[in-house]
Amino acid sequence: IRTEPPLAVSGLTIQGNSLRVGFAGQVPGVRYSLELTVSDAQGNSLSLITEFYGLNPLVPRLLINEFTPRGTETHPDLVELRALSEGDLAGVVIYEGTYGNWDDRLILPALSIHEGEFILVHFKPQGIAEETDENSREAIAQSGGLDASATAFDFWVPGGDGLGGNNGVLSLYDRPGGALLDGVLYSNRTSASDTLYRGFGTADTLARAEELVREGGWSIAEGQVRPEDAVSPEGSAGTRSLCRSSLSADTDSAADWHIVPTRGATFGGENSDEIYVP
Repeated sequence: IRTEPPLAVSGLTIQGNSLRVGFAGQVPGVRYSLELTVSDAQGNSLSLITEFYGLNPLVPRLLINEFTPRGTETHPDLVELRALSEGDLAGVVIYEGTYGNWDDRLILPALSIHEGEFILVHFKPQGIAEETDENSREAIAQSGGLDASATAFDFWVPGGDGLGGNNGVLSLYDRPGGALLDGVLYSNRTSASDTLYRGFGTADTLARAEELVREGGWSIAEGQVRPEDAVSPEGSAGTRSLCRSSLSADTDSAADWHIVPTRGATFGGENSDEIYVP
């Protein structure tokens, strides 16, 4: 067994044909590479190379609280997370997609967070020097760039090219390969929009929707997920974000969400309960 960075093996447990390896001294959120070789009494051997992230026992309760999938040049695609409890963000990961099928992701660094604070994830950065990740409390107002907030922690997806404007899944996990914390399914399509992929239009979107439902991150009305189960982005724009209602009970459904009027986006602050009327 070998890891990089190095870790001491704290225990080996065999149950049937499963081997559980424990490591001491893990740093929360740090990426470790692992090389491991096992062999049996007959000399048969198997080697693997994989990765894992240091266990974070202090992950806060987090919600996807507001997002813009149809951003503009001046207000690019953006996702806001809200902390419902204090904790540490080390290793928490947000996907455009799901753990099993994604286009972009951002793994957050170690950062102590307080209940009620906001984290902004910019999915379409300009790539300018001012777009710096705010990795400490002292740096909370340090980042520049479009829609950077002086009162929230800003992070920028490296090479991010934005969210899908019509169809998509956003998901949040306590670490890559870990437990699902929250998710959102959005779509402007219907079951009749396409004879393939149950109306979602692409195999990837259907796969992501199914994974989100399978992991308990989204509620559906019937036995299979359909576009009608999603929150619709129709009417949203650069300053008309999709917001979680202040009265939302987090039902993991479209009922939790609404679109705010023009200039009603509140990234880095409390959501507006005003509703956009075309």
